[in-house]
Amino acid sequence: MNLPESLKYTKDHEWVKIEGNTAIVGITEFAQSELGDIVFVEIDTEDEALEKEEVFGTIEAVKTVSDLYMPLAGKIIEVNENLESQPELVNKEPYDGGWMVKIDIKDLAEVDTLISAEEYQALIS
Repeated sequence: MNLPESLKYTKDHEWVKIEGNTAIVGITEFAQSELGDIVFVEIDTEDEALEKEEVFGTIEAVKTVSDLYMPLAGKIIEVNENLESQPELVNKEPYDGGWMVKIDIKDLAEVDTLISAEEYQALIS
C-alpha cells in the first residue's frame, strides 16, 4: 500500500498535501481500492467556505456512492476538472492526477489534527 510520508491523512481516508496556506486533497490508495472502479466524481462546492468534516462532494463507484469530507476548514479554491471526463484518474493516480480539490486553509493550526502515514496505516490495518 502506497502511503507517502510527506502527506497527512484523515480517518475518512482523505490525503492532504500542505503547500503554504493551501491544502490539496484526494482520497487514499486504500480508499479507492475499497471503492473499486470510480465512474463519477461530483464536486459542486467550488468557491464555498466549508467547515472541517463537512461534505464537499461525492464519489461514485460501480456499486456505491461515498461522500467526500473536508479535512480542514476553508474555502475550496479549485476543483480538479480532469475528473469530470476522467474519473478513473482516482484509481490510476490517487496521489497525483486524481486529486480532488484545493482548499485555502482557514486555520493552519488545524493541520495538527491530521494524522501521519504511520497512524493512517495503523487505522487501516
